[in-house]
Amino acid sequence: MHHYAREIRLAQMLVETADTLVEGFEAEHYLSGVAEHCVRLLSARSAGIMLIDEGRAVSLAAGGAQRELGLELLRAQHGDGPCLECYGSGRPVPPVSIETARAAGRWPEFTRRAQAYDITTTFAVPLRRRERLLGALNVFGAALPGEALRPAQLIADCAALGLENNSTYVQCRTLAGQLQQALSSRVRIEQAKGMLAERWNTAADDAFVALRHYARRHQLSLDTVARAVIDRVADDAGLRRAAERGDDEERP
Repeated sequence: MHHYAREIRLAQMLVETADTLVEGFEAEHYLSGVAEHCVRLLSARSAGIMLIDEGRAVSLAAGGAQRELGLELLRAQHGDGPCLECYGSGRPVPPVSIETARAAGRWPEFTRRAQAYDITTTFAVPLRRRERLLGALNVFGAALPGEALRPAQLIADCAALGLENNSTYVQCRTLAGQLQQALSSRVRIEQAKGMLAERWNTAADDAFVALRHYARRHQLSLDTVARAVIDRVADDAGLRRAAERGDDEERP
């Protein structure tokens, strides 16, 4: 029954971790939630995620009841530590005794602080999406079995996928917004052309020349001038003069 309950928690974690196609996504809050799932699933003291870029930590997040402990142990890895070692090799750092690591001179600052908090074991797995390394997930506990490595790697893989999906979602939303803005601008310009052409009893191309030259002369965007025409607040005399100057400049 215990094994079944653990599988249910893992499935719940996978579903929640995949839900990143949302507005107002905050990476730190998201990664804290992932770390908390890791603590609950593996019965760890704490867990933290370090995002790394060019060998330097760029973001830290921890979860669980002892969240501050996790953040403290991540900060202790400013020079070396399980996260940086894992990121550097691209491979997991299997469960290791803090006492053994300290005696061997491995991660001096990290192991000193870990012992101060009665952490006896730690391990780390890479946060990777295909060939791209994003950072590492670090787990801290009093006793962490070797089989904990596999579910932790699964959690890290899901987190990396969630981050990539959100990044793609944001890019698509931004592109869609830019395309919609460009389309709306084009519609306004065409509408302004039509209004001027009708008002002046002239060709639409001549009206467009007026819009373009007026925008250039006054260092305004074409869309801004078109909006003014549509809202009937444009300088009609100035637009006419711009049309005349445009005719002169474009006449061979």
